[in-house]
Amino acid sequence: MISILKSAAINGLDGYVVDIETDIQNGLPAFNIVGLPERSVKESKERIRSAIKNIGYPFPDRRITVNLAPADIKKEGSYFDLPIAVGILVSAGFVKPIRSDILLIGELALNGSLRSIKGVLSIVSSMAPHCSEIIVPHENRNEASVIKTMKVFPVDDLREAIEVLSSDERKPYVHENRGEATDEHDFGFEDVKGLELAKRAMEISAAGNHNLLMVGPPGTGKTMLAKRYVTILPQMSEDEAIETTKIHSIRGLLKDGEGLIRKRPFRSPHHTISDVALVGGGQDAHPGEVSLAHNGVLFLDEFPEFSKNIIESLRQPLEDGYVTVSRAQNTFAYPSRFLLIAAMNPCRCGYYSDPTHICKCTPNDIQRYLSKVSGPILDRIDLHIEVPRIDFLKASETSSNEKSSQVRERVSEVIKLQEERFKGIRSFRRNAHITSRYMKRFCELDDKCKSLLQSAMDHYAFSPRSVNKIIKVARTISDMAKSEKIKEEHIAEAVQYRILDNKYFYNI
Repeated sequence: MISILKSAAINGLDGYVVDIETDIQNGLPAFNIVGLPERSVKESKERIRSAIKNIGYPFPDRRITVNLAPADIKKEGSYFDLPIAVGILVSAGFVKPIRSDILLIGELALNGSLRSIKGVLSIVSSMAPHCSEIIVPHENRNEASVIKTMKVFPVDDLREAIEVLSSDERKPYVHENRGEATDEHDFGFEDVKGLELAKRAMEISAAGNHNLLMVGPPGTGKTMLAKRYVTILPQMSEDEAIETTKIHSIRGLLKDGEGLIRKRPFRSPHHTISDVALVGGGQDAHPGEVSLAHNGVLFLDEFPEFSKNIIESLRQPLEDGYVTVSRAQNTFAYPSRFLLIAAMNPCRCGYYSDPTHICKCTPNDIQRYLSKVSGPILDRIDLHIEVPRIDFLKASETSSNEKSSQVRERVSEVIKLQEERFKGIRSFRRNAHITSRYMKRFCELDDKCKSLLQSAMDHYAFSPRSVNKIIKVARTISDMAKSEKIKEEHIAEAVQYRILDNKYFYNI
């Protein structure tokens, strides 16, 4: 008897249907799985055999053939343990035939219990248009129930899965507490004394999603500012939360029982990271740190200490908002619309241009250190600011002590303004991502602005990409000032965030 059940697997960020065809014939005992199964799928035979026996069913000592269709796609992971086990029991006549419109996914333990698997949200979101019901391991119940159009039946073991399939009385699982995001943090901008220019640049960056580079001596507060950046970012929308959760689910980074990720991710990899870990790839072509930071922040501390090829690999994700990972058989495109914050010292010893310390580096040492950050990467970073050493005691007396919640309210207002302005445009939602096609429409400049910008170009030799960045930053500054048009003072402030290059990178 042949049984056909539906399961699913992951291809990149999307799920696809896998038909589990099981046939049992008379003959010498054998258990074969075909359809391009990789090692973890082949090893499932022993897990399935033990699970069936340990829940009280005899394992059929006959010729068992399991086909995973479509047969031309390589099957990876442990998604198919549950449907294969159920298919064997149906084909052997131990379980009544079941309907074929319900999906089954899950990894079996030897005692028949189900373990959690990766990528459940991707499977459910992709399969929702094709199927209305799914059986998942109990630990994946909250993740699977994010998609409201899918009826989710969480089970603890193989026996419970059979009971769900043979009964119509079981009600689908509903996640009552979906975990609302909280804006409360244990730290914030109110802890930062002085550094008003840096805090202003961070507010502009958050409002328009502009990348930010901080240069300054050790101990001036660059890392402290970066870690407090997430406290001024608004909550993720439902769509953003789903996109972010799918990526973390595929990497297996969700906590047990966790549903949607509500807090914006903040990824801070060490400078010894490999290029595969940063941009993605490897044997299984998994998403890297740039994708895990999607809709959040990627903080690269000690920026020049990263290897040069790793820094250069940021070009595509910074420019396009996605990263392409190619392997022999497949090519995957992972979203990577993150906000880059980079922090660095002005030289290897850290004290070049610091008035309170003597720099021990030679001009060649400084040039070699700074040359790791190339011109094309600098062009893709919108805001360049210096974080100088300050007198902490005096700064404590004059600091504004403005709370992060107050800054976040202003940032949220500016973001709502951009969403209304770009309504109906699918390619971007923030000022930093305005494409060249829409520059004239949304960033129109009058004669005074053009004249000021031309003077800045002549004096600082800005590249065309840098000029575009200046105009986009000016668009954000004008939005913060509640001005419909970009004015001369907005261009002037935006230019100030690009002149740091001449002090450090081009004036050694």
